[in-house]
Amino acid sequence: MVAGRMKLDHDIRVKKWRRSMSGCAWRVYHHDGRVVNWIEAPRPRTPISLAIFLHEVGHHAIGFERYKKRCEEEYHVWLWALGEMRKLGVRPDGKVRQRFELSMQYAVDKAMRRGLKRLPDPLMRFLPKAA
Repeated sequence: MVAGRMKLDHDIRVKKWRRSMSGCAWRVYHHDGRVVNWIEAPRPRTPISLAIFLHEVGHHAIGFERYKKRCEEEYHVWLWALGEMRKLGVRPDGKVRQRFELSMQYAVDKAMRRGLKRLPDPLMRFLPKAA
């Protein structure tokens, strides 16, 4: 079972299995020094639900503090998730590739709206096209 293996490998707990194709990842620091890694994601049953699940796991696998810019973190987490899919023998299909593209366009647009001064080169392709 993919979910069980990922949970063990990355010390993750699933707060909730979502019915929607969305997810969330966060870390809780307790006063006694314990750290708990949480995700919410759909059960990985189809290529798209697997991609979303792995994307949320990727936030913990890569680390929340590794990249300064949130849009850059999203990019690298997506690349990690797509790579993990391939390792599992699941080819990212059109829905997965489209989700990656739309997610990255949203992340880059959000960063630009919030005043990002310099976009990392690999993310330039996600800038909105002029009309």
